[in-house]
Amino acid sequence: MILLILVAAGVSAKGHAATILVFGDSISAGFGINPERGWAALLQSKLKSEGYGEQVINASVSGETTEGGLARLPRALALHHPGIVIIELGGNDGLRALPIDQMRANLAQMAALCTTAGARVLLLGMQIPPNYGPEYTQQFRSSYGSVAREKNLPLVPFLLNGIALNPQLMQADGIHPNELGQPKLLDNVWAALKPLLGK
Repeated sequence: MILLILVAAGVSAKGHAATILVFGDSISAGFGINPERGWAALLQSKLKSEGYGEQVINASVSGETTEGGLARLPRALALHHPGIVIIELGGNDGLRALPIDQMRANLAQMAALCTTAGARVLLLGMQIPPNYGPEYTQQFRSSYGSVAREKNLPLVPFLLNGIALNPQLMQADGIHPNELGQPKLLDNVWAALKPLLGK
């Protein structure tokens, strides 16, 4: 199910409102919590409180892989005409032990599509448990940095930094942050996102 949050922010003192497209999986879709308390919804509130006019559209889908994201991205770009796209995908590729080279290629192609459409891209990195061995785990982790360097993208190296190992901020499945973890997710995104915002 596609979660779609569209908050009309209008025009602020900082200029005409642009669209920020959050394009991710269950971490950004707010799996297991009220989506209105997820980090993407909190981002809209923060933008407003900081005086920015950007609108946030959350087109994240639980269970999404980079292959699935690549397939539906062109339509999302054509529909929403975002100025910024936040890509948060790959975690499900890793959990399914899908080929790292293909994941990396999918992320790079998504970034290229966004750039061609006139959008700036923020890439959110993920990490996975060492279930599939150290080589796969390391290759997975480093793939985000590789794409960011190749496409000259700002990168959050690990979206769940400071959250994943804190049981008070995680749901019982050990994969998804709970409501208490959502403000920390936003903090992790904000530092990299703010330089991309309009003034």
